[in-house]
Formats: sequence, structure tokens, C-alpha cells
Amino acid sequence: MELKKQNISLRMNTSDLRKIKQIAQRLGARESDVFRFAIKSTLAKLSPLCELQAHGSDLVPVFMEVGPELAKYFDLDSSRLDRIINDGVLDPTKRVDRDDLELLALSGLEANYMVLKLRERGARPATATDGPATVLREYLLQKYLARAVAAERQIA
Repeated sequence: MELKKQNISLRMNTSDLRKIKQIAQRLGARESDVFRFAIKSTLAKLSPLCELQAHGSDLVPVFMEVGPELAKYFDLDSSRLDRIINDGVLDPTKRVDRDDLELLALSGLEANYMVLKLRERGARPATATDGPATVLREYLLQKYLARAVAAERQIA
């Protein structure tokens, strides 16, 4: 078990640092505790990306959860997503379609275009109560995770 801790340094804009201070003050905690919480909670969401054997549709839940934020922050286009998600996929049923990777990339950028693309793929229309991100999540869940469950049932 690795117990050694290490100090790091990072640059933050004034606005983000002010928010960290405000959150810490409101919680009655130290700023370093807010940083650790933010990092640990983000790492938990991204944990499948740490699993070397996770490829293809195994990674869809990560991108359903934080895909728009990842696509926007890291400027992920469909080609980069293809490398991240599909590299090493040997089973064609686990491969994520290029069109769906395009949807994931669009989820961080242009909602209206994504809605049109989802409609072309037969997804239900977005409503006022649940927007394009919800429809994308449902579409991917039904397409990839339902397929994985069906494949597991056939094996058993």
C-alpha cells in the first residue's frame, strides 16, 4: 500500500481559486480538502480509463457520465475519441460506432447539431425537461449497454 504523499503545484485562474476558497469557507474545511475532494471524485468518475483491459463499449459509461465535459475541456474530436475508446478492441461487437463517437464529441460543443444527428439515428426527441445530454445518454445506454447485457446472457 502506497502511503507516501506528494506536494504538487498547479496554476488556476483567480475565479476558480476564489470558488475553492468560498466552498472551503462554507464547509468549514481547508482549501486543500476541497482540492482533494474534487480530484478524488473526478478520479472515481474516470476510473474505467485507468483499467487497461477496458476498451470499446466498456468505456461508454464514462463518456455518458462526463463525456461533454471531457470533450469540451480536452478538445476531443471523433478521431481522438476513436483512439481512446476503440484502440485495442478485438471483438467487433464491443466497438463503438464512428457516428456515435461523433455524437460524443459534439456533446461538448454544439447541442443543436447533436440533436439533429440523434434524430437521424432514431433516438427520441429531446424535451424541455430532459435535454440533448439525457437523450444521448439513453441512446448510448440502450445501444451499447443493452447489447453487452444481451451478449452476457447468451454466454451464460
